[in-house]
Amino acid sequence: MQKVVMYCTAVCPYCVAAERLLKSRGVSEIEKIRIDLDPTRMDEMIERSGGRRTVPQVFIGDTHVGGFDDTSALDAAGKLMPLLNAG
Repeated sequence: MQKVVMYCTAVCPYCVAAERLLKSRGVSEIEKIRIDLDPTRMDEMIERSGGRRTVPQVFIGDTHVGGFDDTSALDAAGKLMPLLNAG
């Protein structure tokens, strides 16, 4: 399974929803980068995500998936599991 990285904050219902969705698809470990605890990581998130400033920002392997809505839409389209299982 691909490595999953999620930029998030402590109080973010969309971050919780994204984590719940990923775990329901078999992801056992998500590397969470808390931009509220380390604001310098926010610049990194913006750079990696192509300018997005909202959380969560989900990365599966080297692929930027996006926020919760993007992750959920990818799942609904049947494309989340192939991405998680790639490689």
